[in-house]
Amino acid sequence: MESMAPNGFPTRGPGAAAGDGGSGGGAPAPALPRLPVTWRPHRTRAIIHAVAAVLVVSMTAIAALLPSDGGQPWPLPDRIAFAGIGFAGAIVLMVLARPKAVAAAEGLKVVNMLRTHRLEWAQIVAVNLRSGDPWVLLDLDDGTTLAVMGIQPADGLNSARAAVAELRALVDYYSYLV
Repeated sequence: MESMAPNGFPTRGPGAAAGDGGSGGGAPAPALPRLPVTWRPHRTRAIIHAVAAVLVVSMTAIAALLPSDGGQPWPLPDRIAFAGIGFAGAIVLMVLARPKAVAAAEGLKVVNMLRTHRLEWAQIVAVNLRSGDPWVLLDLDDGTTLAVMGIQPADGLNSARAAVAELRALVDYYSYLV
């Protein structure tokens, strides 16, 4: 049975497992992680960085190998622009590698692709990672939902569940201090 936290929201109670929604599945509550803690999708970032590097190297190599003389020469500005497209594509890919979540005693900083959100612990009502979700979703006290792209099952379901359990433990603990 769930009890009420001082912030007025139900707690998951002792023994709540990471993915059971607080039904007390018998698993011990996770220990609080040492703050600050940062969650990032490591596998996704590694793939994005590799693809960006290949893009820059290949576009630069093609630009260097384009003929500068002969029947149909490529002018220098065109070759520079061709290499620049590779760098521009890499920059766009780096935006995809930006997501992370940083937990500190003051609250949670959620960095998604284009926006950064700073939340106080009491603003977070629930931490959800349902089957099929691409990333963690936070239910906020104003009735909205915020995606946390820094915690993704694509990086490994077990690591995502562990991150969710840690985040839930932090929300439960720091919500009491408000």
